[in-house]
Amino acid sequence: MSTSASSKAVSAQTGTVLQILFSVAFVHLLNDCVQAVLPAIYPLLKQEFALSFTQVGLITLTFQCTASLLQPWIGLYTDKRPIPFLLPVGMCVTLAGVGLLAVAGSFTVLLLAAAMIGVGSSTFHPEASRVARLASGGRFGFAQSLFQVGGNLGSALGPLLAAAIIVGRGQGKIGWFTLFILVAVLVLVGVSRWYGSHLRNMPRKSGAPAGSGLPRDKVIKALAVLAMLVFSKYIYMASLSSYYTFYLIEKFHVAVGTAQLYLFLFLAAVALGTFAGGPIGDRIGRKRVIWVSIMGAAPFTLALPYADLFWTGVLSVIIGLVMSSAFSAIVVFAQELVPGKVGMIAGIFFGLMFGVSGIGAAAMGHIADVAGIAQVYRIASFLPLLGILAALLPKMEQVRR
Repeated sequence: MSTSASSKAVSAQTGTVLQILFSVAFVHLLNDCVQAVLPAIYPLLKQEFALSFTQVGLITLTFQCTASLLQPWIGLYTDKRPIPFLLPVGMCVTLAGVGLLAVAGSFTVLLLAAAMIGVGSSTFHPEASRVARLASGGRFGFAQSLFQVGGNLGSALGPLLAAAIIVGRGQGKIGWFTLFILVAVLVLVGVSRWYGSHLRNMPRKSGAPAGSGLPRDKVIKALAVLAMLVFSKYIYMASLSSYYTFYLIEKFHVAVGTAQLYLFLFLAAVALGTFAGGPIGDRIGRKRVIWVSIMGAAPFTLALPYADLFWTGVLSVIIGLVMSSAFSAIVVFAQELVPGKVGMIAGIFFGLMFGVSGIGAAAMGHIADVAGIAQVYRIASFLPLLGILAALLPKMEQVRR
């Protein structure tokens, strides 16, 4: 009798867990869709506010820095003292930032709006990543990939929705995207209730969590290698996400709508590659996925600056597919290196992703002003060669055995 009741309880809990996992992935889609609107409307903002490429880069830097600097601290704090309702509260900050972006009348207000959207992001990512891991049922790579692919799909949809709703209709139409954030807030209220209930029902564990089995110096070395791989990956990705439309318009003289379609194809490839990376890492090992993902993109990034319009589109899709498969594997690999610090590690690596992207976008904006937009892609094409550093990562499967 008790065994039957226990089995039914486990079955019911499993269904709830899958619902929560898909919920956080869906909110990640909405959150990153709205965030992707910002770079998608850069041509509009550049024209309306007479911005230079350096100022465009500063907008990205402001968003990425506020989205990155708070994340590790939030993750570290909530590892010790979880705050389930931080998720909907943080999303409300994003809601205020999007509303401000719709009515901004100066470059300073644009920076403030970008900063508020970044603060909302910094509260969402580490906590939502933790919820995805709790809801994984032990399939950590799959859960992290599903969570991440929600964000990538949102990033891919953002430019299309921006083209349909904002471009040609004015800055005020950005206000429509507050509806997306309102939906995200409502979903996160339900997620936070499950999260709080899950924490209350979790058995209390005594003592510190088991370590990774590696000496401290090797753990630090491995984390430094992962950080360098994130550096190479996301500075290159920033060159495509922030300046790809400008590059296509300047080099191939395509219309803004056509350029945004190419950006959508790249971002859709990123979403597909992200989804594949986690489950493949669960099966064949995360180190192999990381190695192939970053180093394997190098031939295509090196060819991109010299391709015609058709092959530029093809190469960007291949680059998106290959490079994007690494991030979920990197996050889970790092969490296995430092057990018990799920939020802090997620915060560090999501924060590093945003911070590196922001710094890279600002630096490349300056290069574009000085040497031309094409030079950005010639310089950035060498970054994936840093993927060779993946050879220095330990084989976690052997360590666990």
